[in-house]
Amino acid sequence: MAHQTLLVLDFGSQYTQLIARRLRELKVFTEILPFDTPASELAARRPAGVILSGGPSSVRDEGAPRCQAGVFDLDVPVLGICYGMQLMADMLEGRVEPAPEREFGHASVTVESDSPLFESLPREIRVWASHGDLVARTPPGFRVVATSANAPVAAMEDATRRYYALLFHPEVAHTERGVDILGHFARTVCGCRGDWTMASFLDEATARIKEQVGDGRVVCGLSGGVDSTVAALLIRRAIGDRLTCIFVDNGLLRLNEAAQIRNRYDEQLELNVVFEDAGHRFLSALDGVIDPERKRKIIGATFIDVFEAVASRLGDFDFLAQGTLYPDVIESVSVVGPAAPIKSHHNVGGLPDALRFALVEPLRALFKDEVRRLGEELGLDELFVWRQPFPGPGLAVRILGEVTAPRLAMLRDGDAIIADEVRRFGWYRRLWQSFGVLLPIQSVGVMGDERTYEHVLALRAVESRDGMTADWARLPDDLLAVISSRIVNEVRGVNRVVYDISSKPPSTIEWE
Repeated sequence: MAHQTLLVLDFGSQYTQLIARRLRELKVFTEILPFDTPASELAARRPAGVILSGGPSSVRDEGAPRCQAGVFDLDVPVLGICYGMQLMADMLEGRVEPAPEREFGHASVTVESDSPLFESLPREIRVWASHGDLVARTPPGFRVVATSANAPVAAMEDATRRYYALLFHPEVAHTERGVDILGHFARTVCGCRGDWTMASFLDEATARIKEQVGDGRVVCGLSGGVDSTVAALLIRRAIGDRLTCIFVDNGLLRLNEAAQIRNRYDEQLELNVVFEDAGHRFLSALDGVIDPERKRKIIGATFIDVFEAVASRLGDFDFLAQGTLYPDVIESVSVVGPAAPIKSHHNVGGLPDALRFALVEPLRALFKDEVRRLGEELGLDELFVWRQPFPGPGLAVRILGEVTAPRLAMLRDGDAIIADEVRRFGWYRRLWQSFGVLLPIQSVGVMGDERTYEHVLALRAVESRDGMTADWARLPDDLLAVISSRIVNEVRGVNRVVYDISSKPPSTIEWE
């Protein structure tokens, strides 16, 4: 199915992927490309419009990222956001200067004149800003359409050439009516019909897999989660029985999880799955390891070693399938712009260089909620679709310090209580994630009139739309009380439960 496309040029903002997400929520297909993509390649994609993302640089810096001048000669609308606005001004003969007062966080923008971007919006809009420069002189042909207290040009446009620019971030949830602003650009300015759906993605992804794989065979690592399961179902749809799945029990799963996953795959899904119990190998490899990045890389390398050994027993494969998502990529390595990495993911930045399989990652452009919608489109049941995200390295990244069998047992038991009570109180679907974290400290307690010196378990529960940002969940006091009481009474070795009330950012969702 042919559909209209918006292109986002990535200048390294941590928010770039959110631009694509917001537009895809409006059913507008959006693709992210490196900032220096040749204008001829952009033209070949026949975009309905181009968006210049934000970024950490200043256009005044030597070596600051710049798009090709031909971007402004494509005869399509162009929207600049934050750094993108400053770059537009600089490249079109305006002037960018350091701001006397920088804006980081909430700001108030006043709409000064009519603009299609602000149609039917209030005159005063609370927005999210993050900039140290401002446009001191608009380029020829531009007019100012919005201001803020610290920025005389908070938005500008050249309606004749269809160039628009915002100094704030409409893609961030903290910007009031930000989705409306993006929607006005997509629909009113670019003429997008909103013709992209999960059904259309399903057809397109199937075609891409067929083209990439050809007559090859694919092996897929299943984790039991929605990402790998949806990826496997999608690939099977494309290539049929040339897909073989392997489930590696790394010994780092939750209580009874390996058995539950095996039953679900055996009973509900028509996938060819080989199960491999390798828990002892992972625990041995992690012996004495404390550093979280070393844990992730060891787990990734061990997984590949086990995986390749099993795959070799099963015959020759050409491709390895993974359920890699957008947030995995964003927080691991910058693949399209100069964004700073946050942490490695075992299925992104922790794979060995000598991996002998070519990768098939059909979900790499999707956020978690989009994967869930795709799973529903593929007929996946609720148990798979709505399973909370679980990290590839498993409980190893929820045990701060050394990973040992006794510490795993404590965390498994505590985590199972959390899951039970969160479900019983009706909070499971409301939360992005809820889990326990075993801390590398012990505390004094009193149990049965005796002094104890035992472990501390932290409860982490967050609400989020996409995993990019998250807020700690305001769980009811009675739910917290039940969880704490049960853990202290039922989990041997734990005498204290604490609740993590930090949001992302500045914290991450996982502790490691």
